[in-house]
Amino acid sequence: MKFLSDKKCVACEGGTPPLEAEKVKEYMAELSGGWEAVDGKKIKKEFKFKDFKEAMAFVNKTAEIAESEGHHPDIHIFYNQVIVELLTHAVGGLSENDFILAAKIDKIIL
Repeated sequence: MKFLSDKKCVACEGGTPPLEAEKVKEYMAELSGGWEAVDGKKIKKEFKFKDFKEAMAFVNKTAEIAESEGHHPDIHIFYNQVIVELLTHAVGGLSENDFILAAKIDKIIL
């Protein structure tokens, strides 16, 4: 079995349906703790750091991964707290790409 973090994001097209609730639940189980599914439309996680500098280093690493995957999260920064939200606009909800990127973001912290 291939882990989510070993997969590569693929371009999504409009007209592709978002993931079903059962698949979302399956993918959530593969992520490290802290991720929360919000209305079945997005996933989010809060990360806390020692200070602003550490938070920004995390954000910059997240941005590099997102750019290399061609899939970009919403990132909210509050001094030493970072909230990452993932959804796929093209499908109007969650796609496998969201979980792939979440798994790769989690590896930054490990």
